[in-house]
Amino acid sequence: MTVIPTLETERLRLRPMTIEDWPAYEQLMKSERAAHMGGPHTTESAWGMFCNDVALWTLSGHGALSVDLLETGECIGQVGINRGPLFPEYELGWYVYEHAEGKGYAMEAALALRGWAFNVRGLETLVSYIEPDNARSIKLAERMGAYHDTNASSLDPDDLVYRHPVK
Repeated sequence: MTVIPTLETERLRLRPMTIEDWPAYEQLMKSERAAHMGGPHTTESAWGMFCNDVALWTLSGHGALSVDLLETGECIGQVGINRGPLFPEYELGWYVYEHAEGKGYAMEAALALRGWAFNVRGLETLVSYIEPDNARSIKLAERMGAYHDTNASSLDPDDLVYRHPVK
């Protein structure tokens, strides 16, 4: 059985997801804010995605982690690595809830999980699949040192693929 890691940064704790994370996750996935994640979703499809994020740890040795503020314990989003039949490559993804945007939390969490993926899990490559109109995620990927890889494939041919440097 895979041990799901808990990672800490200066301001954040990345931890295994719990059922207590579901209400905020469902609310986000059913909202217009989920447009860059294939949404808005129904409760049923959001639940399937939530369960997939947890199950990937057992099935593949990677998955999603909830992101909490160290100072308060408040869950402010999620970061994860996806792979399986739906993803041509290992994908690093992230989101923070609206009230936590613009504070550098997504980058801090994504850098921590990317470091774990390369240095502990031993992945040799990571990409982020980003819709062309998701300017915030494109900017974040570029600030992390990822570059637009025009030769990489994606499940959605319209997505841009940003390749992360091995660190």
